[in-house]
Amino acid sequence: MNLNQDELRKKRKCKPKEEDNQRNGLDRFPREILLDIVSRLPITSVMQSWFVCRSWHNLSLDQNLSSLHFSKAATRNPFLIFHSDDPIRNELSFAEIPGSNDDGKGIVKKFSTPFSVLMPKFTVVGSCNGLLCLCDSLYKDAVYIYNPFTRDYKELPKTRQYAEETVLCGFGYLRGTNEYKVVKIVHHRIVSTGVDYVQRTMMLGKSISEVFVFTLGSNTWRNVGLAPRYLERRSQEALCTNGRLHWVTLGVRNAVRGLIIISFDLAEEKFYEIPRPDFNDLIDSENYHLAILRGCLSAAVSGHGLRRDLEIWVMREYSVKESWVKEFKIRAYVPQSPLRKLQRAVPIWRNSIIRATLRASCLLENGEILIEYRLGKFAVYDPERERYKDITFKGMPSMPQTVVHMGSLTQSTCYD
Repeated sequence: MNLNQDELRKKRKCKPKEEDNQRNGLDRFPREILLDIVSRLPITSVMQSWFVCRSWHNLSLDQNLSSLHFSKAATRNPFLIFHSDDPIRNELSFAEIPGSNDDGKGIVKKFSTPFSVLMPKFTVVGSCNGLLCLCDSLYKDAVYIYNPFTRDYKELPKTRQYAEETVLCGFGYLRGTNEYKVVKIVHHRIVSTGVDYVQRTMMLGKSISEVFVFTLGSNTWRNVGLAPRYLERRSQEALCTNGRLHWVTLGVRNAVRGLIIISFDLAEEKFYEIPRPDFNDLIDSENYHLAILRGCLSAAVSGHGLRRDLEIWVMREYSVKESWVKEFKIRAYVPQSPLRKLQRAVPIWRNSIIRATLRASCLLENGEILIEYRLGKFAVYDPERERYKDITFKGMPSMPQTVVHMGSLTQSTCYD
């Protein structure tokens, strides 16, 4: 009797796997309908569906789902990626931006970095189509392309050639050729040359910036020449739009030394200077940073300190100076929540790309503008009603580097 009962139990354990597909009913729907349904879910819900059953897991691996989900994700609010050294060194976390109907409170959740042992200290270079580019901040030449939601990652070949070098990286996408490219600008001093003694003596100690490009799907870095000017390592992260990477750096404009916009064309692999807007009515026109709003290159300008108005200029026609339009003028505001007092120096901000006290992070799907303040505080501004709303995140790390990120199923290993 007991033997028969044991046999029945074994049969019952085997049957659910066979009946799973019948019970969940997935096979009864056309695959294109299932893909359309799942593609409308947030990336966090798609990842959770991996663990529902084998059919859901197989569906989530469909390459058609990746492209469908990507096209719909572009219309939703992005995520915020936080990189901080406090309370845990090199902590990578994320949060969803609270919607207009929410109470303005979000929750920070942690990412795991499977390569943390190989690269214990890193900098987030940038985000592009759901992929993060991470660079070893100790300059040991490691660069990773990483999808934090799928945990898929790719380590790029190393290029270190000089004992003392500083590195500035950029990460972007070429829509026309479906190519992802990493640009590495290596700044180093000349220590020896193949020329005669007199020329070698004159050149010794001078600095040059070599430019290397890596295309995902290839296996080598290509040296494409020298950068036309020195780009500061602490300048803003390279923002990608119109197939170009963009930095703000020091330069000479109208015989006056100030901040200029430099771009790197990912197709031509050449540098260009982009005309910046004329900030005629601002006393201090150098305290500005770049943003991407509705796919357009934008420049946000403010004075020093928290209590200064913020102006956002949008370049309607790319690289045309006359197309710069002052689209938003936002009154000064200080978040009501108390500013955090630091107990010790936190290196993430010291090496951070943004020096300004506040910045325009992104434009939300409801037309509001997300504004980040220096000590990890956020507010959204409604241009129609001209009013602010504070945004807080439970579990917010101290002094984070914040990156606007679109969650997707894009995999770096697809380009091997």
